[in-house]
Amino acid sequence: MKTLIITYEDVRDILTMRETIDIVEKAFELHGKGLTQMPRKVYLNFEKGDLRAMPASLMGYAGIKWVNSHPENPKRGLPTVMAVLILNDPETGYPLAIMDATYITNFRTGAGSAVASKYLARKNSKVFGFVGCGRQAYTQFLALKEVFEIEKVKAFDLNEKNAERFVEFCRNWVDAEFKVIEDVCDCDVLTTTTPSRKPVVMNEWIKEGTHINAVGADAPGKQELDEKILLRAKIVVDDYEQAIHGGEINVAISKGILKPEDIHASLGEIVAGIKVGRERDDEITIFDSTGLAIQDIAVAKVVYEKALSLGRGIEVNLFRG
Repeated sequence: MKTLIITYEDVRDILTMRETIDIVEKAFELHGKGLTQMPRKVYLNFEKGDLRAMPASLMGYAGIKWVNSHPENPKRGLPTVMAVLILNDPETGYPLAIMDATYITNFRTGAGSAVASKYLARKNSKVFGFVGCGRQAYTQFLALKEVFEIEKVKAFDLNEKNAERFVEFCRNWVDAEFKVIEDVCDCDVLTTTTPSRKPVVMNEWIKEGTHINAVGADAPGKQELDEKILLRAKIVVDDYEQAIHGGEINVAISKGILKPEDIHASLGEIVAGIKVGRERDDEITIFDSTGLAIQDIAVAKVVYEKALSLGRGIEVNLFRG
């Protein structure tokens, strides 16, 4: 057997956001039904960032993603997040593919928020706010526009030029009104993608009916939202254990402000129809997105199968015999 090496360019050329959203939604459904395997993330922590091992098995494949998060990397000309994924055959353990997963990580994270917003945001949502305008904000936008008719985009970043660049990117995709900095939290769907360890969105800024995709907090100690918002909201997590230990709710739970039983549901439970999503227009809903290995492996399945059918990638022999 041979192993297929799939580069960033290969993934970029063959993966679409629409199919990413569809496969991620299916992965969440299987997760909600208990039809996946996904051990807890393993972290190596360093002074300026961390590395994470993320294994999972579903849809006839197994695999592991090895990914970093180093917020100061852009100063060195490197991405904040870089990832490599090994996709295995569960029957033999053979590595079917080794692929760049940086693009997959960005796309599947955006897709996760799109799936959550489909079930938790108001159906007529038109105004979308983005706090943090780095690379992840771009794929959040690309995913959300697949689900909603976007009429207005509001953007804020501590670096105003980042917000301006983000807005210019969005102009290429939708015919909408754009605002930089102005009242970013006054929106229907708010997406936060910062590496903050203290609240950047305050309780008094959030009106009833808002849906929040809290994406930036994906490790212990990270936090983007004022704890008071959590107490007003219906909280949906991507995975209970990951969210409690390293999601947006991890700080509030460690302080005793929030209890695990205050979590309404996992997204998989909602997609699978086990629990309900939004029930009223005036509800504040929060999707606590930590990023799941099942998302990565599900998307890697699509990438691998398309690469085979299109003749993309490089086949190599890793083992003797």
